[in-house]
Amino acid sequence: MYDRTETTSTVKPVRAILHGGPESIPDDKRVQLVSPHDEKIKLPHYGGYEHFERIGGLDVSVISEEILFFWTTRTEVAE
Repeated sequence: MYDRTETTSTVKPVRAILHGGPESIPDDKRVQLVSPHDEKIKLPHYGGYEHFERIGGLDVSVISEEILFFWTTRTEVAE
């Protein structure tokens, strides 16, 4: 079982594949390195943020080399 007290430096990053959102997001930005335990990604894009989330929750017993994240919303940067 995963111990939440484990430091992030001991967790091997995985590739997050970002699906959906604006077509203007470059292909190279649609692949991010993240902790296998991350459930959300906030991507800076054109003066705001595109938000992506894992679908299906987090099962730390099944961690693959790639995790799919799907676009949920956009927020603007506060001034």
